[in-house]
Amino acid sequence: MALTGRTALLAALGSLPVGILAPSWTGMLAVNAPLSLAILCDYALAAPVRTLQFTRSGDTTVRLGDGAEVQLTVTNASRRRLRAHLRDAWPPSSWLTGTEQAASRHRLDIPAGERRRLTTRLRPTRRGDRRSERITVRSYGPLGLAARQGSHKVPWTVRVLPPFTSRKHLPSRLARLRELDGRTSVLTRGEGTEFDSLRAYVPGDDTRSIDWRATARQSGVAVRTWRPERDRHILIVLDTGRTSAGRVGDVPRLDAAMDATLLLTALATRAGDRVDLLAYDRRIRAQVQGRAAGEVLSAMVTAMAPLEPELVETDARGLSAAALASAPRRSLIVLLTSLDAAPIEEGLLPVLPQLTQRHTVLVAAVADPHIEQMAEARGTVDAVYEAAAAAQAKAQRQRTAEQLQRHGVVVVDATPDHLAPALADAYLALKGAGRL
Repeated sequence: MALTGRTALLAALGSLPVGILAPSWTGMLAVNAPLSLAILCDYALAAPVRTLQFTRSGDTTVRLGDGAEVQLTVTNASRRRLRAHLRDAWPPSSWLTGTEQAASRHRLDIPAGERRRLTTRLRPTRRGDRRSERITVRSYGPLGLAARQGSHKVPWTVRVLPPFTSRKHLPSRLARLRELDGRTSVLTRGEGTEFDSLRAYVPGDDTRSIDWRATARQSGVAVRTWRPERDRHILIVLDTGRTSAGRVGDVPRLDAAMDATLLLTALATRAGDRVDLLAYDRRIRAQVQGRAAGEVLSAMVTAMAPLEPELVETDARGLSAAALASAPRRSLIVLLTSLDAAPIEEGLLPVLPQLTQRHTVLVAAVADPHIEQMAEARGTVDAVYEAAAAAQAKAQRQRTAEQLQRHGVVVVDATPDHLAPALADAYLALKGAGRL
């Protein structure tokens, strides 16, 4: 049983004249006995909570930053009218800060034998699975003096997907891809690209591109034209170890890496390449392999949604073995990790020869924009010290990148807002050079 504020107010108002005019146990009993009887009658007339029936429906997926609606159908199977307050509880990250109370609480007035549908609007602030908690119902009697209270468990899960904010860069990169592919400009020529067609020789063409057999069969000189290679394999490896948990700007490194992964996947599938995903720290956390071009992007979004950084050091040897197992033939391996000196020098560098021997390796890392701000600070003693620390951090990061480049690795180091387009540009550069 739960008593309401109305009950406390009536008890206080009844006690005032008794306390002032005739303070005695008899006077108190004369006031409280009718009130107690009214409370018991009100409680007995309140609709039972245990017999309520609940069903859910609505959205099961939503992109981070968007809203989702989950419907809850409440059926009053009793013979009494239900007057109730209902709380549909979800994890705190299911709403923006300060909006939980208004979004999760509902008023109900359901006649006997009828049902009502309530809508709980979610606006998640974190990626991953959001599972509903208990539904708590407080059923009031007709006088509003007492209430029955109980909870029900009605499972429902809303998966919050990565937002793919870098989608805005896709049209410009697709235009560059069309240029490479020869749709809007001349076709490229060179070793390592795919043969496209023959055309007549034009003064200034490279004589090495002349097709002598075709020239012998026709009256003019014919040259070969080439296009960027298609149907190449790209393996994107997400490092989900401890370094991916660090927040850079407003997002964790892992989320920025996911955004870059989605842009690269969308671009590469449009280019006719096959893309797979591997998320690894000390074991495989997620894997997408062998999907058709039309399915791979949605499969990656779904696979990455529940990923969270693990506070463990990434096993570089295990990562290398898993990558080699996922890429049996020559591929482009894109490793999204950090450029911290210790993990690279002690973990990645010793196993790099195994990867670069058979594959083209690209390492992409999230840079901290605050370091750039610190490097430009001047005017006070503290600012000068911060600038010196930032310069030292940048120099160390540059040395680490140069170590990777000496092993034949392509390095992309950019802030969260620029990582996705920078990675797409590096992919296009490799494709244009015929290195895939």
